[in-house]
Amino acid sequence: MTPRIDPSLIGSRTEEFSTSAERGRLRFFAEATGQTDPVYTDLSAAKAAGHPDLPIPPTFFFCLEMNNPNRSDFLAQLGVDIRTILHGGQKFTYHTPAHAGDVLTFWTEVTDVASKKGGALQFIVRDTHVALAGTPVATLTSTIVVRDPKAA
Repeated sequence: MTPRIDPSLIGSRTEEFSTSAERGRLRFFAEATGQTDPVYTDLSAAKAAGHPDLPIPPTFFFCLEMNNPNRSDFLAQLGVDIRTILHGGQKFTYHTPAHAGDVLTFWTEVTDVASKKGGALQFIVRDTHVALAGTPVATLTSTIVVRDPKAA
C-alpha cells in the first residue's frame, strides 16, 4: 500500500538550486514546440525586439526544473514509488521575462495535499518558484497524483 501523504507536508519546501538556459537548447525547444516568432530562435531578432538575448519560451521553465540534481529526493523521502505517480496538471504564471544565460534559482513548496476514493488517489500540489537575482520570474504549479496500486 502506498503510504498516506501527511497534510503536515503543506508548507514544506525543497532546497534551492540554480541553473541557466543556453541558446541552443532554447532554439531546439522553440522549434520543437512550434514557436514561429524569430525572437525565440534568432539572436538578432531578439535584440531588435529589445531583448538582451533569446527569451525563454513559455513552459521551458518546466524543462529547467528537470536540471535539479535532487529532483527525485522529494518523492523518495515520502516513500512514494515513482511507478505509482501520474502528472495531474500544470499551470504557469509569468512575472517577468528571462533570457538565455540568466542564472535562475528554483525552489518548490507544497501548497496542498488531498486524497480521494478512500485514499486510493492522493494529490500533492506544488508551486515551483523561479527567480532571477531575487526577482520572481515564474511560478509553476503542478499536481502529482499518487495512486495506490492495490486499490481497485
